[in-house]
Amino acid sequence: MLLADTTNKVNEMIKDYMMMKKEIARLEQIIFGYSVPMINWGVAQYGMDAAMPKCSSGKSKAELKQMDLRERRQHSRLLILRSKVMILESYTDSFSDLPTNIIYDRLLDGWTYRAIAEELSVSVTYVKDRKHHIMDVIVSAQKAQNAQNAQKDHFLHAQ
Repeated sequence: MLLADTTNKVNEMIKDYMMMKKEIARLEQIIFGYSVPMINWGVAQYGMDAAMPKCSSGKSKAELKQMDLRERRQHSRLLILRSKVMILESYTDSFSDLPTNIIYDRLLDGWTYRAIAEELSVSVTYVKDRKHHIMDVIVSAQKAQNAQNAQKDHFLHAQ
């Protein structure tokens, strides 16, 4: 499954990396049953309201079905986000020179070009050039991987 096949997609994935990590953590907490703040817990009641009988606190079948659909959508979003994050993380420390690896790590952490340039004592133009190099490497590797997967699929179907 190709998720990063163009430079624009890779650029967006790099920009959204921190947001995707936070969303993955949030979805995992919701889907896999960790404590979730419940907005419909209600508040304490007094007087006549407290004495009156209440309806069932359980969920109706329609509510359960809607929750199931929502959970499926969240799970599919979780899988897509995990794939994107895994692609980006697979390139950590995979570039030929140390400055490019540092720039890549800082880009994933959400640093600006200027902040990266100041830390490395290089120009902003250098940082931008390295980012374009990084995106080209990722796109090329993803295209090569897709071609290899297509050959495997073709070989399996040809037999």
